[in-house]
Amino acid sequence: MRREEQAMQILEDADQSLLDIIDHVLNKGVVVSGEVMLGVAGVDLVYLRLSAVLCAAARVQPRSRKK
Repeated sequence: MRREEQAMQILEDADQSLLDIIDHVLNKGVVVSGEVMLGVAGVDLVYLRLSAVLCAAARVQPRSRKK
């Protein structure tokens, strides 16, 4: 089987929608991080380090105890 046919077979058999993928990511959680450095003429002027945690609010908030 050619690669194009294999790729098409995988895409046709995929039954997960974008909503399913987002739901899975929010349930498990994802950390996104990156760095940006701006400089002029070899001199670093600005350094930014960015981090973000993406998850459902229920994962972050403490659970209330039932009495």
